[in-house]
Amino acid sequence: MNFIRKIPGYIYFAALSIACRKYPQEGRFIEVNEQRLFYAVRGPKDGKPVVILHGNGGSHRSMLTQAKQLARAGYRVYSPDSRGQGANPPLDEYHYADMAEDTWQFIQALHLEKPAVYGWSDGGILALMLEMNHPGTSSLIAISGANLTPDCGEGFEEFKTWILEQGTPIVMMMLREPDIKPEELEVIQCPALITVGSHEMISVEHTRKIADHIRNSEMTVVHGADHGSYIKRNPRMGRMLLSFFHKNGY
Repeated sequence: MNFIRKIPGYIYFAALSIACRKYPQEGRFIEVNEQRLFYAVRGPKDGKPVVILHGNGGSHRSMLTQAKQLARAGYRVYSPDSRGQGANPPLDEYHYADMAEDTWQFIQALHLEKPAVYGWSDGGILALMLEMNHPGTSSLIAISGANLTPDCGEGFEEFKTWILEQGTPIVMMMLREPDIKPEELEVIQCPALITVGSHEMISVEHTRKIADHIRNSEMTVVHGADHGSYIKRNPRMGRMLLSFFHKNGY
């Protein structure tokens, strides 16, 4: 891992490009929970499974850098588009509980045995709810920039103005949901990595509340980062994931 941090960025991304040619992305559709969802898969077929969950209004491409990194490291990476997003037709109504159930049924339908699950933003909420509602589904989880309620920091209060301006069903969901009580997280037993940027719209204090209520968790504050700067087209989060996986024998 130290070697990866030291090499120049252009060499690192060139290596990822070579890995992509070796493990090209495959796009597929699957029927789960009365939804037809698109998902991408890459990496060796015998690799340990990793499910990556994108944020609000995103797609399987939102964390393409991390998917490539994990595939290059030998993992089999599954990146579903959440209902009504990405390659899936938009819906009139959205709820996190529905998407969390979609994720569980997705894992069951593909017979993924205790995958690692990584979610960013809305995807982080889904990763939490997946383990809350179906404990023991995941070998471990990692979440970035997730929240338990819309009351999650001053930055998010400012973000609400943008939500109201957009007014679409997918973004308006964020004004009402999620509604997770901290003690509900205590059912989560698998190792959990919780990350947040120091300039995140979700406060460090709110994020610490998540970590404090998951017994086997560790929290990392990414200094100088906002909601997505250490994730979008940035290998930093991928390196953190690989370190976390290796530390926990995955």
